[in-house]
Amino acid sequence: MTAAPVSALALAGRSLRIGRRQPDALITALMLPVMLMLIFVYFFGGAIDTGTAYVTYVVPGAMLLCAGFGAASTAVSVADDMKNGVIDRFRTLDIGGIPILAGHVTASVLRNLLSTTLVLAVALAIGFRPQAGPLAFLAAAGLLLAYITAISWLAAVLGLLAKSPEAAGGFTFLMMFLPYPSSAFVPIETMPGWLHGFADHQPLTPVIESLRALLLAQPAGNAPWVALTWCAGITAVAVTLAAVLFRGRTR
Repeated sequence: MTAAPVSALALAGRSLRIGRRQPDALITALMLPVMLMLIFVYFFGGAIDTGTAYVTYVVPGAMLLCAGFGAASTAVSVADDMKNGVIDRFRTLDIGGIPILAGHVTASVLRNLLSTTLVLAVALAIGFRPQAGPLAFLAAAGLLLAYITAISWLAAVLGLLAKSPEAAGGFTFLMMFLPYPSSAFVPIETMPGWLHGFADHQPLTPVIESLRALLLAQPAGNAPWVALTWCAGITAVAVTLAAVLFRGRTR
C-alpha cells in the first residue's frame, strides 16, 4: 500500500530532472505568461474599462493562463514516455499506471506553483495590490492548487490520447485558449451576446472570479464552491480516464 506514493514521488523527481534538461521549454512556461500579462496591462489595459486598475483585474486570469502553459508540458512528457518505451521498463519494476502518471502530475503542480509565484511577483512589481488577509490568501492558494491539479491530470489524459509528443502539444491548445472567453481579461458583459452563455458557465470563470474576490477582499458569493466543484469533477474524471487509457495503451 505504501509503494505507490513512494514511486509517484520518485517519478516526480525524474520528471523535474528531465525538465531541467529542457531549459527552453521551462523558460517558455515561466516567461510567456509574464510577457502576456505585461502586454495586456501596458498595451491594452488603457483601452479596457474594468472599473479598477487593469493590473488588479488581470492577475487571476494570468495565473490560470500560466497554469495552462505549464500543463501543456505535462501532456508532452506523458506522450513522450508512452512513445519511447520507458513505460515497459517501469512496468518490470511493478510500478502501476497511476503512480507513473501521478509523478508527471506532481512535477507539473510544482512547476506551476513556481511559475504562478513568478507571475504574482511581477504583478506586485507593476502595481498589483491585494487586500486579502491570511485566511483569504490561504483560500486563494488552495483553490489555485486545486485548479492546477485538475488541469495537470487533464493534460496527462491528453498525453495518453496523443500518438506523439507533437500531437500532445496541439491537444493542449484548448487549455491555453479557455482563459480568453472568460472573465480573465475583459468583463463578460463586453463580449458579444452569443458568447455570454459559454463565458459565464465554463469552468475557468468561477475560478477567476473566486481568486479575484479572495485576493481583493470582495464578496465571492457561491463562486468558490462552484469553482471547487468544477476542479473536483475534472480531477475525478481525468484520473479515471487516465487509468483506463493507460491500461489500454500498455496491454
